[in-house]
Amino acid sequence: MENKMYGEFGGQYVSESLMNTLKELEAAYREAVADPKFWEEFDFYMKEYVGRENPLYFAGKLSEKYGTKIYLKREDLNHTGAHKINNAIGQILLAKRMGKTKVIAETGAGQHGVATATGAALFDMECKVYMGAEDIERQKLNVLRMEMLGAKVVPVTSGSNTLKDATNEAIRTWAKEAEDTFYVLGSAVGPHPYPEIVKTFQSIISKEAKRQCMEKEGRLPDAVVACCGGGSNSIGMFAEFLEEPSVKLYGVEAAGLGIESGQHASAFALGRPGVLHGMRSYLLQDEDGNVQLAYSISAGLDYPGIGPEHAYLHDSGRVTYDSVTDEEAMEALLELCRLEGIIPAIESAHALAYLPTICKNMTEEQILIVCLSGRGDKDINTIANYIESRGGIRG
Repeated sequence: MENKMYGEFGGQYVSESLMNTLKELEAAYREAVADPKFWEEFDFYMKEYVGRENPLYFAGKLSEKYGTKIYLKREDLNHTGAHKINNAIGQILLAKRMGKTKVIAETGAGQHGVATATGAALFDMECKVYMGAEDIERQKLNVLRMEMLGAKVVPVTSGSNTLKDATNEAIRTWAKEAEDTFYVLGSAVGPHPYPEIVKTFQSIISKEAKRQCMEKEGRLPDAVVACCGGGSNSIGMFAEFLEEPSVKLYGVEAAGLGIESGQHASAFALGRPGVLHGMRSYLLQDEDGNVQLAYSISAGLDYPGIGPEHAYLHDSGRVTYDSVTDEEAMEALLELCRLEGIIPAIESAHALAYLPTICKNMTEEQILIVCLSGRGDKDINTIANYIESRGGIRG
């Protein structure tokens, strides 16, 4: 599998019926990224439709509290409210180039589903989004948004009724309908070349952030942190810094109710290598190798694995991966609301919750960039339930 692996991770663990489809996809992708006209079109939609570039915002009060210069890369300001639109537009442009007329997608938090539905409406394509029944309940607002945009949301009621199961269903459908259908995969997971495709389109995050940091501070950041589910915002945030050894990189998974509770979504804490969704990576699995259910208060992080490049970066030591609990993430979310007037997505709040750990080893002059991967509108019901459970908002 030359060029299809990240060390021992990645690959194409799929049925024979999908191998030709993946070969066709890779050929179209290689041709597209070598074509300046493709990038002209991508850049046009990123600027005129998505609203990029978005700010690298100096969070003054957060910086004062934690004793270091903290910048937020504001993916929450993108059209549709998260980083997901970067990749969705890129893949739908690729689908259009390949002559496909339909797109399908999987979604957990609903942001990728909304982004795909948005792109499908823009480019006049039929759209189906697979979503676990549990996530449909948690993310009613995003379900309505997808339907308003003309997409059909298909509930998935197998397994844990969450992202893993939605992905299974989307892959199954794609295998049957690949002739006229493009699978817009939302995270840095799946069989090759998907992890690479997602990284390519999401790397716009770190390309901008690197340039913006040089403009504002005249140097690179000392550290960069992002939340990790499957890992699309984080691989996009890390991409341009991977070859900069002076920049420390941190990925933050969901520890849920605590690693020791068994109710978490941290593939690196207790996971071991295995195969899921066409890739080899770290997975939560039992003694017999069965994939275990992941849990997080955040619908976008409750995936029982991690993207294969993240697995490679973990084992190589280039990126430090850790996890924070539901409670730590929710308190960090409320803190950003109060200190900076920004309501982040619960996913993004996992990265914010890691600030105390990183900043205790940083000085006032050092620079930390946090990927604020999305905004919290979609999470209002979950946030309301959390606030109610602890007796209201505390001063």
